[in-house]
Amino acid sequence: MSDDAPSRSDVPVESAHPYRALGCATEHPSHVFPVRTPFNHRSFDALAATGVDLDVVSPTPFAPPVGPFSEYRHVPKTERWGSYEVHYPRYLYALPKRYFYHRSGDSLRRRARRYVESTFETPHDVAQACSFYLDGYGLLDYCRAHDIPLVALSHAGDLKNFETFNDGVQARIRETIDYASAVLTVSDELADIARRFAPASKVETLPIGEDPEKYPRDRREAIRAELGIDPDTKLLLYVGRFEKEKGVRELAAALEALDREDVSVAAVGHGGALRWWFLDRLGELRHPAHAYWELDPIAVRRLHVAADLLVLPSYFEARPTVIYEAMAAETPVLASNVGGIPEMVVDGETGVLVPPYDAAAVTEALDYLLDDPERLRELGVAGLQRLLDQQWTWTRHGERLTEVHRRVMRD
Repeated sequence: MSDDAPSRSDVPVESAHPYRALGCATEHPSHVFPVRTPFNHRSFDALAATGVDLDVVSPTPFAPPVGPFSEYRHVPKTERWGSYEVHYPRYLYALPKRYFYHRSGDSLRRRARRYVESTFETPHDVAQACSFYLDGYGLLDYCRAHDIPLVALSHAGDLKNFETFNDGVQARIRETIDYASAVLTVSDELADIARRFAPASKVETLPIGEDPEKYPRDRREAIRAELGIDPDTKLLLYVGRFEKEKGVRELAAALEALDREDVSVAAVGHGGALRWWFLDRLGELRHPAHAYWELDPIAVRRLHVAADLLVLPSYFEARPTVIYEAMAAETPVLASNVGGIPEMVVDGETGVLVPPYDAAAVTEALDYLLDDPERLRELGVAGLQRLLDQQWTWTRHGERLTEVHRRVMRD
């Protein structure tokens, strides 16, 4: 389904009766991991805002007493997030993941059913999973026992990485997709991949988005002054994991080759194996560079508003949340033409697209764009207008998700 196509549902959200939904996201924030996959929280928050009676579980591994995963012991049993409460039932996560990831799913599946049935009034009317695996698979026993339709939304990982999983995980992903009443993806490119696993009638694109009213665009100059950014300095912003798939090696090389005196760099990270390598490279730049780690969303929005350009030279993506955020902030985008990014960024109209793995192309595009501040402003204005025209907002996301739920509950 294209982004601007009419909904298949003929029941207006505001006039329909409320229903009960069970949400599942193993990758959900908590006070231990406050910035982990924030789009899952925002999706549930948008769903709850439509009037849905929402219960959410975020199955969490049992923590070992010591070692790199011992911090999981601090994940609470329950915690309030926005308009709903999250429950964090425990399950057994088997390592090494390469060989035993399918066993982790089996543990989650058994324990999720027992926890939901003992904690909530059952049955729910519909189940909403934030991925096929582990989330959707983990709800299968509960859904089958109570004849509940399952809706699963993929952000890329389980579909794009399908061939990297062992046979057991692949079989469990297929089982989940077979049971699901609706297979949702965040981009058309990802929907094409999903149709290799599911009938086309089950697959549709359901974009996420961002809410422009949360971005203080009218305070841009004041925010830049607070951050110590000179009016003539062009602030380049990167937001994402510090890992090779995000193109941080190419980004570092492109910035090193950028022979300008009017540039400052801000990099916001929240995970990734190349964290310290990337920060070391930023520290060696001739340009002023500041790195931030696991920033609060309010602070990230301020940086988007302050920035002159978002730079995202990824190798593959679905539809990255950070681009929606830049559009909401009226900030143009320089990104790789991979995955669902060309569905978001209109090359030459709301930003510029370059090939992946090409640091020289990034440097060339940066030079071109930074030489024309007025052009940058025009691209940013057009990006915000595209966000509004396509209704890529969390409010509309919640409404679309509710429409899907009502359809599968009727079927």
